[in-house]
Amino acid sequence: MMGPVNKIKLWQKTDLDGFFGLFTNNLTNILVMATLLISVGMPPNIVFGFILPAVGLSIFLSSVIYSTMAYRKALKMKRHDVTALPSGTSVTHMFLVVYFIMGPVYQSTSDPYIAWYASLAWGFIEGTIELIGAFFGEKIKKIMPRTAMLGSLAGASITFIAMNPAFKIFETPHIGLITLFIILVGWFGKRRIINLPIGLFAILIGTTIGWISGNMDIENLVNSFNSLTISIPTFSIDRIMNGLQESKPFLVSAIPLGLYNIFETIDNLESAEVAGDKYNTFWTMFSDGLTSIIASMFGSPFPTAVYIGHPGWKEIGARIGYTLATGIGLVIITWVGLINLLLNAIPLEAILPILIYIGLVIGSQAFQEVGNKYIPAVVIAFIPWIADWGKMIIENTLVALNTNPTEVGFDVIRKAGVEFGGMTSLSNGSIIVSMLWASILTFIIDNKFNKVFYTVILGSIFSFFGLIHSTEVGINKGGGYGNKLFINRSFMLCV
Repeated sequence: MMGPVNKIKLWQKTDLDGFFGLFTNNLTNILVMATLLISVGMPPNIVFGFILPAVGLSIFLSSVIYSTMAYRKALKMKRHDVTALPSGTSVTHMFLVVYFIMGPVYQSTSDPYIAWYASLAWGFIEGTIELIGAFFGEKIKKIMPRTAMLGSLAGASITFIAMNPAFKIFETPHIGLITLFIILVGWFGKRRIINLPIGLFAILIGTTIGWISGNMDIENLVNSFNSLTISIPTFSIDRIMNGLQESKPFLVSAIPLGLYNIFETIDNLESAEVAGDKYNTFWTMFSDGLTSIIASMFGSPFPTAVYIGHPGWKEIGARIGYTLATGIGLVIITWVGLINLLLNAIPLEAILPILIYIGLVIGSQAFQEVGNKYIPAVVIAFIPWIADWGKMIIENTLVALNTNPTEVGFDVIRKAGVEFGGMTSLSNGSIIVSMLWASILTFIIDNKFNKVFYTVILGSIFSFFGLIHSTEVGINKGGGYGNKLFINRSFMLCV
């Protein structure tokens, strides 16, 4: 939509649906984050008094940056339909930071503050890697096929964004399925059920059903009012310095996870460009890294990221203000201590269908925006993500039984019909493996075998240093498996 340059609005009526969508997406992640932190033994005073207020601050800063970028783009292009990039805390890193850094450090030291400081040191290093990656992002984006970026994004959205919410709503279908139906009718069917934003209406209906059906506990809700206290995050370099010693064994993992965020941002920028909004790769990635570093300095170990879902928010009418409103809302909620209250007031099943919607939109985009002959390249990009998701399910199940795959034995798991060893190798570095596979197949389809060769060699280098197919980063960490796999492919495909 074209219009006078001096009439660009920061907020439009259609931003309301986008706000409730992105806000509830971020809120869901923060609610899950709080649950994870408590589950590994982090005291509530650290979680609700320090970490979550810093998370709110980092998301607010990110929302200010991306709203500003969108407003400037709208002014420059004289468009009213520019949609700001959605952002928040990286979901993948949320699980990894809690389970692979905080949890192990706390178990070995029995000191929750040391565990927290170690995670902050890790977050600072990871953010620095993102910052450096900003200088190479645009070149990577120009070289990489669209199938690789959109296919990998679709694989992540279907597995890690949509699957668990789908399982959760079928566990309590009287809440989740009704909420999902409202979302599907309102956002895919384009039907206005009531004179309220569809996202808000769905949450209100789901919450009402949750309380009427007895799924919620009034005593827990009343007790949660005691947590309402102002908590403003504080700046500290000392916390990071104090955590460096304990985080040393884990710092090397910041390299592949920093790369993960780099590639994730590139994927999401490609998705936004396909939807009609092209943003500067350098400044977007630089902002991601900068806000992640600031987060660690104020007490949050969780890096920020551009979120999957730009086409979905654009489709429902979100423009500039929805992102900024999300940041403001989350600052208020986290600084006032409302998270614990909301955990006991709103059933997760009333929120999770929104994530399923986002997964469907992104999964569909990958097939809609590439030619028919490239569909196999999109499909092959799903496989490493499915492996990663499957491995997580198996590992989490065994952890719940106070064991792990190593103790059980890969041979035992294999006898049950699950090739866990291959699943583990395929899933490590899933976002990179996914893009490598999709790129290779795209170049094969186009008969560009010189590019196939270079891509395979690049994969071999990643494997040699453990960035893919390995749980450790270092020289020759990929071992014989990864090196032979990619080098043999290079010769087979290029002779």
